[in-house]
Amino acid sequence: MKVFADKLIKITEGNAEEISRQWCKTVRKSNRTPSYHEIPEEDCIAQAVQFYKNLSRVYFSKKPSRDVYEYFSQYAEERYNERIPCPEAIYALFMMRRQMWLFAESQAAFFTPMDHIQAIEALNKTIQIFDIGVFFVAQKYDALKSRDEFIY
Repeated sequence: MKVFADKLIKITEGNAEEISRQWCKTVRKSNRTPSYHEIPEEDCIAQAVQFYKNLSRVYFSKKPSRDVYEYFSQYAEERYNERIPCPEAIYALFMMRRQMWLFAESQAAFFTPMDHIQAIEALNKTIQIFDIGVFFVAQKYDALKSRDEFIY
């Protein structure tokens, strides 16, 4: 799995700008993410570039629980401060994951049967990371909302 995972992360990080542009077009048109429609395109792209370029830190982490928590909590805090509603921030994550895989697939990264097996394993790990990450995003939003309600 490591060979394909290395390949997947290398493709994602090496093409973060292009993948982010594709994601931005999609997220700014989706009726499930109306808050993103008003975000300037370059800000939208920068958000995804930052996310994709730092994904390897979580993907290959020796302390995955801690690193996934920190990574997705930071994402949540940034989206919360941008006043992106929690459901939209989560759906945007789903779209990021999907765009990453669509791009890798479009690059014909899966040539051999072994590549396909490794791709499935990498996909499973990616889904697991994002699933746990979504939990941490929702948890962080709740904490931030409670904090803000307490302050006001």
